[in-house]
Amino acid sequence: MPLTQFAKKPAPYLLICLLIMIASFIWTLIIGIHLWVKTTPNPPYSSYSITQASNGVTIHSIRTPPENIGLKAITSNVVDTKINGINGGFFWEGYLLSIAVINDHPVKGQQGDYGSGWFNIDRKRGTLVWDEKAQTFTIQVVENAEDLKVMDRNHYWAQGGVSMGLQNPDGWAAQAVSEEMPVIDEKRMRSGIVYDHNNNVYLIVSPTPCTGEQFRAAVLEQVGNGQLVDGLFLDGDGSSQLRVADYTLPGDHRDVFQMIALLK
Repeated sequence: MPLTQFAKKPAPYLLICLLIMIASFIWTLIIGIHLWVKTTPNPPYSSYSITQASNGVTIHSIRTPPENIGLKAITSNVVDTKINGINGGFFWEGYLLSIAVINDHPVKGQQGDYGSGWFNIDRKRGTLVWDEKAQTFTIQVVENAEDLKVMDRNHYWAQGGVSMGLQNPDGWAAQAVSEEMPVIDEKRMRSGIVYDHNNNVYLIVSPTPCTGEQFRAAVLEQVGNGQLVDGLFLDGDGSSQLRVADYTLPGDHRDVFQMIALLK
């Protein structure tokens, strides 16, 4: 249409044309921005890695959020459960010797029952506590679940073991020995659970026979990108077991009686 004819059109017609042009420009701009701006993908809900530390210790690590953790009583090798996760705390002849509690309910029996998961039996030991209401992890050295400090006893989980003392380079070994850490200076397979500043929790198993010190050093070096806060040694040696999809570590093929499971 010649410009002179366009100029002779009534004002409402010209306004409509102008609005169409503006709308077309805005829509083109939106599409262009959408095509050019690269969005950052969300990190996977859980991730699994295998690395080797400079001291030769191989680390198998599962990173997951605390709400994906379940504590379960089992009578099996972790590999045979068909549940993803690792072994939990210490045990003896089917009795749980470490705290394993969800919302004030021990995983095997009732509150106060011997071997139910209500007690770190015979001694105060390090216990990893996820306080859902406070959205915080803590390591609490206690003998029974009743002594745990949380905001809401209907919204937490707690896994016992032996304090790893990741912020205590000079005193961690003495603390672990005071909590009766078994065979700390012998080379055995090891397992542990640690957390970082972003409230990620890591389930860790090493099939490499190593001392407690070597395992701890490998965890600090290889897990959490320098963001670890603290954690626990779990049961080790033949009890160090892991299952994640097609990856399995059966330890020495023995049965264990408690595991830390991924809920999904």
